[in-house]
Amino acid sequence: MTKIDIFSGFLGAGKTTLIKKMIAESYKGQKLVLIENEFGEIGIDGGFLQDSGINITEMNSGCICCSLVGDFGKALKKVIAEYHPDRILIEPSGVGKLSDVIAAVSKVTNDEVTLGYTVAVADAGKVKVYMKNFGEFYNNQIETASTIILSRTDSIPQSKLDAAVAMLREHNSVATIVTTPWGELTGEQLIEALEGKASVAAELAKMEMERLAEEDEEEDHHCCHHHHDDDDDDEDEHEHDHHCCHHHHDDDDDEDEHDHHHHHDDDEDEHDHHCCHHHHDDDEDEHEHHHHHHHADEVFTSWGVETAKKFDKAAIEAALHELDSGKYGTILRAKGILPAVDGTWIHFDYVPEEHNVRTGSADVTGKLCVIGSKLDEKGIAELFGV
Repeated sequence: MTKIDIFSGFLGAGKTTLIKKMIAESYKGQKLVLIENEFGEIGIDGGFLQDSGINITEMNSGCICCSLVGDFGKALKKVIAEYHPDRILIEPSGVGKLSDVIAAVSKVTNDEVTLGYTVAVADAGKVKVYMKNFGEFYNNQIETASTIILSRTDSIPQSKLDAAVAMLREHNSVATIVTTPWGELTGEQLIEALEGKASVAAELAKMEMERLAEEDEEEDHHCCHHHHDDDDDDEDEHEHDHHCCHHHHDDDDDEDEHDHHHHHDDDEDEHDHHCCHHHHDDDEDEHEHHHHHHHADEVFTSWGVETAKKFDKAAIEAALHELDSGKYGTILRAKGILPAVDGTWIHFDYVPEEHNVRTGSADVTGKLCVIGSKLDEKGIAELFGV
């Protein structure tokens, strides 16, 4: 099986630097082929990558982003036939449309060749000017990418980074946006970002699974232990025993890394007894994620946000104490991985009246997640300043 990954981005955004890092750290042990397509320049980045033992096919005669004719398809088929690579990395010209590249790749996919990651690399300091001056081409890259990786985030003010992320979100509400400087991230973390495993939606899903597992364990103790006497009317109890802890989860959370929407629909009509019954109805809007859970008479809501904002540890601890006040709803659990003002990363876990705030490793961007009942989502956002 050959996977084709596409790394788009305007000229000078840092595509080659990112590919070099991923070759060294993310793609170890895999047989790779890089297909470059430089606009008007021959082999500008080839020297870097040939030193890594990567086979490079350059197609300067026909810009794959612009013409996308026979040359591209032939090159792909030739590469696959001759090298049988695990992955083909395509670094297209920075002046074309990512959607056109994806369309061209799709024409050669089959049971043995699949489209992998679609990445847009963007200089964080130039998002506004590029959107203004190259809107059609630049916005297409942003809108089409499954992952947006920002470069040079450590060389601009926080306000400019926040503004850049907000502008990107207007054009792509579901892509993972990597805001952490690449030097702080491992190759494994980058792969997790590309696979959608580093998003706040993925973190909320993980927290929800943990909550449901704990709930199921409690139900096993309280709901599923039936004492049967020798009376003849035990049949009714046996009937109940079969339905009591039946969980009906219809997860439409497929493995598409590019879409973080999770829809869970439970058919309540199938159950006479709802002792351990869970109903999931998820609604995700832009980069805030809301999960609504109906269990008995309670409604559990999950709220999360991705942010590049830098936080102060003391302020986080104060905010967690505020959550205990009850003003923001009934908080069951909260979790955060956030960049700190001193250059470190703050990790925290919260359950009522118990907080753990510590220094931890970097993540691809800051994440803040809360699960509870009757949450004041606006108030929580204001509390943390996001």
